[in-house]
Amino acid sequence: MATDSSTQAPDPNQLSFEDALRALETIVRRLESGDVPLDESISLYAQGEALRKRCADRLQAAEARIAKLTVDANGAVTGAQPFGAD
Repeated sequence: MATDSSTQAPDPNQLSFEDALRALETIVRRLESGDVPLDESISLYAQGEALRKRCADRLQAAEARIAKLTVDANGAVTGAQPFGAD
């Protein structure tokens, strides 16, 4: 059985967030089309799960780096606290 080269995804850990999200969207569209054989659907699902995890990990890392800046009445930055810490 020939393999479709479009199902051979690059390593998700090497992709930027944007590239991983685009690849995930492509997989979702293919799966939703209903024209993919079962074995290929299973492979695509596994690839999609790896891409979803990559995107979630990248978002979590970005949130951890974001700091809420505190400013005084004059607009000068007086400090920062972690994202979501109110």
